[in-house]
Amino acid sequence: MTTVTPELLTVPEVMMRLRLGRSTVYDLIRSGRLVSITVGRSRRIPVDALRDFITREIKEAA
Repeated sequence: MTTVTPELLTVPEVMMRLRLGRSTVYDLIRSGRLVSITVGRSRRIPVDALRDFITREIKEAA
């Protein structure tokens, strides 16, 4: 059985990966620091956008 990595993550999945609260994740989205898309009434974060966010944060911290 192969595991497929989802291309789009839910807010709770991003919360778990970043170990941040819901409002913090939504603040990152609102500020434009974390790119997201809306599918119907649901908010989704592309995996690449999450990787880019982490990379930028690491570079800014250095």
